Amino acid sequence: MSASAISLVGISKRFGELAAVRDLDLEVPKGEFFSIIGPSGCGKTTTLRMIAGFEDPTTGRILVDGRDVTDLRPYHRPVNTVFQSYALFPHLDVWENVAFGLREARTPRSEIQARVAEAIGLVRLDGREQARPSQLSGGQQQRVALARALVNRPDVLLLDEPLGALDLKLRADLQTQLKDLHRAVGVTFCYVTHDQGEAFSMSDRVAVMNGGVLEQVGHPEEVYRRPRTAFVADFVGASNRLTARIARVEGDGRYTVTLDGAGERPVSGPEGLTPGTEMILVVRPEELRLDADRTVPGGLGATVVDVAFLGAQRTVRLDSPQLGRLTATAAAGSEAPRPGAEVAVHWDDRHSWAVPV
Repeated sequence: MSASAISLVGISKRFGELAAVRDLDLEVPKGEFFSIIGPSGCGKTTTLRMIAGFEDPTTGRILVDGRDVTDLRPYHRPVNTVFQSYALFPHLDVWENVAFGLREARTPRSEIQARVAEAIGLVRLDGREQARPSQLSGGQQQRVALARALVNRPDVLLLDEPLGALDLKLRADLQTQLKDLHRAVGVTFCYVTHDQGEAFSMSDRVAVMNGGVLEQVGHPEEVYRRPRTAFVADFVGASNRLTARIARVEGDGRYTVTLDGAGERPVSGPEGLTPGTEMILVVRPEELRLDADRTVPGGLGATVVDVAFLGAQRTVRLDSPQLGRLTATAAAGSEAPRPGAEVAVHWDDRHSWAVPV
């Protein structure tokens, strides 16, 4: 039996002249919480719809639990999909909405009773079984949609921006509940969202797509700390992107780079790069340290342009003669420099990462 819940082999999708997805190969292990992120139009929703069977691939094969489902209709695939729009039946109560698919499949009544009760309990809606959708909050309606999908016991649950219509606090609450739910049921989740923070907080692994192409797949921290392409470095989180060129290859993915206007720095990056290669040095805002003493060795001068309070942290925008515009973050409880202050900027080279332009 295949160890992968989802296997995409050479998947492409064209809409006329538009290549929405191009030569996509992807493996999602069983039981994983897997997310696909990327900008609007990158192909993430089209990929999910092909797995669900709502779109046919132009080329390639789709396997679920080792079974080729490429030519199967959606209702013949062992997957269920939860959309941003809840699509609940307004005339049915919670119990009947969740039970609908089982009744259509002519499941025995006793089994319907047990499975619906279990699904409603999993999404924490006990006591609301008789409520109509109009009597529920947006978060409760989304949980009904999740219960309705899970009650059919799919091998894979596909989620297409299911929290997109909810307010910020409710989204955060449901992110925690989704992660708990995934842990409880053990079903493979394949989640599509434009919200990278949402994906990073819940997922075992994340895929980043751009222009129909898979740019990188990995653990959220790996994708954040070690982006493979300039696009991923720019798209995932905030970053300071500094222009550099490889001066020397030190081996094992270690290099010495010449930083425009700021001398040489030791960095890590993808293996196989050669001297003279133009690079972008990625330094995350939280890695920058600001020092009021500009005489401390190794620092680069900068002027504080603006300081913004964001609750748990402050964001400090800087202008450096050598490096241009920079952004640093610091805990809100720490002392922050004032706009106009002259500071020295430092960072630990172990926490920077170089990617080819």
